[in-house]
Amino acid sequence: MAKKTLVLCFIHGFRGGNLTFGDNYRFAEHLRDIIAKELPKIDVKVLVYPKYETRGDLGECVMRFRTWLEEKVIDLEVAAGTPSPTIDPSVRTVLIGHSMGGILAVESVLGIASEQPIYSEDGIQKSEIPNFSSLLFPYIQGVLAFDTPFLGISPGVVAHGAEGHYQAASTTITQLSGLGASLWGANQAATKSAPSGSRAVGAAQKSQGGGGGWPAWGKAAMLVGAAGAVAAGGAAAWLNREQIGQGFSWVSSHLEFVGCLARAEELKKRVKCMVQLSQEMKLGYANLYTRLGKAAAPKQISVVGTIMGKDRTFCNLPKELKAGEWKAAVNDKATDEIGAHMAMFEEDENPAYDTLLIDAAAYITTWVHNDWYESSTEDIPQPEEATPTEPQHTTS
Repeated sequence: MAKKTLVLCFIHGFRGGNLTFGDNYRFAEHLRDIIAKELPKIDVKVLVYPKYETRGDLGECVMRFRTWLEEKVIDLEVAAGTPSPTIDPSVRTVLIGHSMGGILAVESVLGIASEQPIYSEDGIQKSEIPNFSSLLFPYIQGVLAFDTPFLGISPGVVAHGAEGHYQAASTTITQLSGLGASLWGANQAATKSAPSGSRAVGAAQKSQGGGGGWPAWGKAAMLVGAAGAVAAGGAAAWLNREQIGQGFSWVSSHLEFVGCLARAEELKKRVKCMVQLSQEMKLGYANLYTRLGKAAAPKQISVVGTIMGKDRTFCNLPKELKAGEWKAAVNDKATDEIGAHMAMFEEDENPAYDTLLIDAAAYITTWVHNDWYESSTEDIPQPEEATPTEPQHTTS
């Protein structure tokens, strides 16, 4: 058997781009180098999914990504001369997603494993007891998520300083995963008492008369109740005035993409399906989530009648639900949840950058140490010994 290839495929989140994983893909390169040293029998390549329009429903985004990934893997299999890539692939892929990119990754794996996936606004339609195919192409070895709100965004993101988030909206919007609508995913009761995200945003825009600002969002919050108050405040934190002024169509299109975070039961169903697939196929599934450290002292703040816990995180954390492996990535420099969320891959802003690399590499190498890896017979030169080549960062 010839040498095999592990693809590390990076996927940015809402309104992210080519700088999500560091300047010149620095984090991606560092991670690749560590894994290559730990797995010398195989070639380790980096693919970065090009910047994509984070608008429209989630199903459309998943289909576009799957088509792109299939083409890339086919090219690698053809180059390797693999006789039967669907039965015995020489290429396996780990999907690595930041924020909403992690949900896009999970939906892609579930779609690949479902023989006839039917796509909807929440990705593929999921049954209570799904049936998965044992043949995956492309073969996904695991999903490694970075601060992905699989169970919704923590209400504390707004509770610990919503006004400050609004002042920083022009910068946070580049990667913030739909803060306003997302918070509804944290509370199932919100779906019963509050209008949908599009109606709430529409009401706020109408009432503000094009002027923007917190007072108009406050009026909207009065209409949608307690859970809606948190969500409406969050929406104001990431929708800047210029974008609101462009009209409701722009807002609703992007809220449609992150709208999956507004449906708590669908969030849980997605996680349950991924856990089942992970167990049946022995695929990795983990989420490295941010938690504030020394720079942000724990606070007890009452918001819409709820007392926030001492741990300040961007994501809602699983309590009783089996949700894969979750591990905290503590940032002792960040002062708010959004700052930590955005600075995960920046060495200057994340003191635990090296720890994050080590934890990520440990997950991936553990997932790949299997019979597929052992059957790769040709040793690959270590990065420092190999002839320098340009990494495969795809931009189109």
